[in-house]
Amino acid sequence: MKSDTPHILLVNPWIHDFAAYDFWAKPLGLLQLAAILRLHHMSVSYIDCLDRHHPQMRLTAGKSRNGRGPYLKTPIAKPPGLDDIQRNYSRYGIRIDWFKQSLAQVPKPDMVLVTSLMTYWYPGVQETIRVLRNVYKHTPVVLGGIYAGLCREHAEKTSGADRVVSGPGEPLILDLVHSFTGFSATPLFDVNSLDSYPYPAYDLQHAIAYVPLLTSKGCPFNCAYCASRYLQPKRITRSPQSVVEEILFWHNRYGIIDFAFYDDALLVNAADHMLPILEGIVRSGLRVRFHTPNAVHVREISRETARLMFDAGFETIRLGVESAEFNERRTMDTKVTADEFSKGVQRLKAAGFSRNQIGAYLLVGLPHQSLSSIRNSIRIVKAGGIVPVMAYYSPIPHTAMWPSAVDSSRYDLEADPIYTNNAIWPCSREPFSWQTLSELKNLIQSEPDDDFKGAPYESKQNRPHMYCGAGPGCGPEDMGTPAGQSKAG
Repeated sequence: MKSDTPHILLVNPWIHDFAAYDFWAKPLGLLQLAAILRLHHMSVSYIDCLDRHHPQMRLTAGKSRNGRGPYLKTPIAKPPGLDDIQRNYSRYGIRIDWFKQSLAQVPKPDMVLVTSLMTYWYPGVQETIRVLRNVYKHTPVVLGGIYAGLCREHAEKTSGADRVVSGPGEPLILDLVHSFTGFSATPLFDVNSLDSYPYPAYDLQHAIAYVPLLTSKGCPFNCAYCASRYLQPKRITRSPQSVVEEILFWHNRYGIIDFAFYDDALLVNAADHMLPILEGIVRSGLRVRFHTPNAVHVREISRETARLMFDAGFETIRLGVESAEFNERRTMDTKVTADEFSKGVQRLKAAGFSRNQIGAYLLVGLPHQSLSSIRNSIRIVKAGGIVPVMAYYSPIPHTAMWPSAVDSSRYDLEADPIYTNNAIWPCSREPFSWQTLSELKNLIQSEPDDDFKGAPYESKQNRPHMYCGAGPGCGPEDMGTPAGQSKAG
């Protein structure tokens, strides 16, 4: 092993979009790589272009809701091809000069790692890499993440990175470091054993508002709208004990209260996996809050599971329903039936959860989907006594639904990932309509159920780890506004 260890800079890029919001969204994969690099005695620096707690940020911690909060945004020009969208377009995250100042303060890196998430956020990746190139003209830049994995050819042509990596980064990271820096290290972890991984390097952030938890990788389902199986073909799980120990670590050392589960299929095989985790949390006596932005598997909600979730401190429950027209959903998935949905909701409410704690994701904007179908799903979920949560569909390459999305879109989806932005309803023949959006919002919050009047509306609800067609980011505080209009409050 070389005596002089390299310095690696890891960067979470800006978001360019019509709307974005931090719904427990952190670059877990990037921070996992940072921890692995430190485990192998390399020095690391981390810059988050989405940092809500940057020292120069004026937003206060008081705006946070269970760790969530708005990103700073700067209006920018819309990308070519989206000029007809009557919504403002912005860069979300820290200001460019703050990013440059941060780069000036870290040691010159031997290699830069940049991650990526939504395919249509690639303009933010491009801008981030342009700034890096101007500062570090000869330092190799490696791009990974979801956009890199789903649109590798596009990323290789347009991102500006020296290398684009697709697939999980953990098996590749030490070889990448060696190829670009000459530094060799013997692996101190087993890529096939999540228990051997070091905890993600959340301590590199300016503040830890919440901690994402990953108890498993991969998904046993193969839903038509989801690329999880393509991005992570093999399902592996952690031991329940290791998950409980990590929760205790972050709570006891850093005082963390809010935890968000990032699993693609939380509750799958619950008896052997999630139930022991919940039992361990309850035994520990912890007083913390758990959130499920990636949704839970409804079929596995037994009376015991619901009771343990309540006793453990689950605060935000999201159910992976996608469509409540259960007789018409066979082309999408086979995750849940009408009876399973009804029983799951009843068990959660019997365990003590209020209806405003329980939301059901409903995909909106699917190929050839009618407004009447969306309205019917909203009514069915409301009749069940919980909150409908609209999750706008984003067409995703390498999924079974992609050909149908290409066929139904008014855009050339195959020409440019920018057109897959779910904020523009790309699979509707009609352009985005504020009137339609308002109608659906009003239906969610309308009479006769007064309990829904104060329920949160999450239009581009975050699913930070699973790439399932529901784009991360937009929440009630930042819906995006029509061009030329300002947003009160």
